[in-house]
Amino acid sequence: MQWVILAVLSLVQALTLSLIPLLSGYSVRVLSGKKPAPEIDDWVGLFVDGWKLNIITLVYMLPAIIVFLVLGGLGAVGLLASEAAGGDPAAAGAAVLSLIGGFLLAAIVTIIMSFIALFATMRFAHKGSLGEAFNFSAILGHIGKPGWGTWIISVIVLIVIAFVYGFVVGIVNMIPFLGFNISLPQRSVHHLLRPLIWRRSTKTCPLPRNIQNNPPFV
Repeated sequence: MQWVILAVLSLVQALTLSLIPLLSGYSVRVLSGKKPAPEIDDWVGLFVDGWKLNIITLVYMLPAIIVFLVLGGLGAVGLLASEAAGGDPAAAGAAVLSLIGGFLLAAIVTIIMSFIALFATMRFAHKGSLGEAFNFSAILGHIGKPGWGTWIISVIVLIVIAFVYGFVVGIVNMIPFLGFNISLPQRSVHHLLRPLIWRRSTKTCPLPRNIQNNPPFV
């Protein structure tokens, strides 16, 4: 029954564009490491925690948004200027390159910030404090202990898993009724993958003392 409720929450969150983030709120409870699996109750608490998670995500994605808006905006202005000048090919080419460069750079920044936001979310979920999501020194210190090579490999593996999942879900969604009934939005799987990265980090470096006595996911 609980899986049915989670499927409904996932659908509601997708249809409302995370304005009703009850699934995100529940994921915070899961990521806190509570055992057994937490019950789906206290709807107000789920809503509040979901919006806190929305805020964390938005703050960490701001650099990527700014990069895209600045470079993309310059490209758009360049295209308009090119049209005003009678369609100068050189100006149009430069504008297109600016748009492409802005997109690629924003994508790189998004990957980096998503990775950092992952640990921010973990700290918030476990400590129950929104401020812990922005404890940058603690977050960067924990990330740096295993070595960046380890993380790069882990991220590549997760990207491959996400790609395969997306491919399978895309095929399932093309099957009438079946796709609607058994496929959950990508966001749900994103919530489930984050604990795997946390487990990987705790195996390669010690946890902070204030978490050792009640570590999540172990």
